[in-house]
Amino acid sequence: MKKLFVALAILVLIVASGAAAVGFYLWNRMQAPYKGFSEAEKFVDIPSGTGTAGIRRRLVDAGVVSDELAFRAALAWTGQSRALQAGEYRFDRPMSAIEVIDKITRGDVYTHAITFPEGLTIREMAAIFQSQGFGKADEFIKAARDVSLVSDLDPAATDLEGYLFPETYTMPRGVSASKVISMMVDRFRSTYTDLEQKKSGELDLSLRQIVTLASLVEKETGKADERPMVAAVYRNRMTRKMLMQADPTVVYALVMAGTYDGNIRKQDLEFDSPYNTYKYPGLPPGPIASPGRAALAAALAPADVDYLYFVSRNDGSHAFASTLAQHNANVYEHQVLYFRKQRAERERQR
Repeated sequence: MKKLFVALAILVLIVASGAAAVGFYLWNRMQAPYKGFSEAEKFVDIPSGTGTAGIRRRLVDAGVVSDELAFRAALAWTGQSRALQAGEYRFDRPMSAIEVIDKITRGDVYTHAITFPEGLTIREMAAIFQSQGFGKADEFIKAARDVSLVSDLDPAATDLEGYLFPETYTMPRGVSASKVISMMVDRFRSTYTDLEQKKSGELDLSLRQIVTLASLVEKETGKADERPMVAAVYRNRMTRKMLMQADPTVVYALVMAGTYDGNIRKQDLEFDSPYNTYKYPGLPPGPIASPGRAALAAALAPADVDYLYFVSRNDGSHAFASTLAQHNANVYEHQVLYFRKQRAERERQR
């Protein structure tokens, strides 16, 4: 009996020692930093709905985790098998299996920057969204029809034109278009609220009119010092019941009709559209692009000037005038004479 007890004790000791050895081995495997890829960085995409087995294979195949055993052991140790999150992950250094699981559990996905410049339409923004691999342009355009996002600001909105704030955003690849649209509207809200709070005096235009005016300013000039003056021109014209005569509104009307070819001709100024401010008085029905912060600020606080006209100097700046006679003189100098000189120079070089 004594011998049997000793034998059992020895067996238990051997099993315990073996288990300890296995445990020590697995502990080292899941704690040891590993980098099995030669590149400086490796991206692993985990699609939504991928199970732990699929995640494990992707990480092992990418050289992020040494082998399936190490991953299984780390997953069992952390107890996070149900907490792994989908997304694109970036790995650029040796990491233990436990560190890898922690990264994926936290949803520490890699984010990409996407820039929407000022003065773009919804369709132009959608093209950027697609070209940079975030999703389809049609999905962006569809999401931009969700007027419920601005219904409290602009009950008359039929889409989100003008309310998608131009900015550089960082987001994970594969983010839904609706999420991007929501972010852009939120940024518009915070920017507009900040500018409105800084303005002194009462607003005599609705928010929709302010944003529409800002979109004209954004399309007319890229010079910071000119924006308040351009806004003043249009405000002065509104006060005097004059036509806005803004070329960008004609372009917008032609684009909406699918007939714009990159040029405005004299007959285009007669194109029948409520957005054609050569034909219909006042501001167009809504924004023609997304204005940035500076253009919104100019619309909220135009310059205190009596200008009614401006014309391009063909160098990015404009000449402003208070009377038609002054404006005609500016047109002659900066348009007629300028293009005569251009033609003469081309003839000389032939």
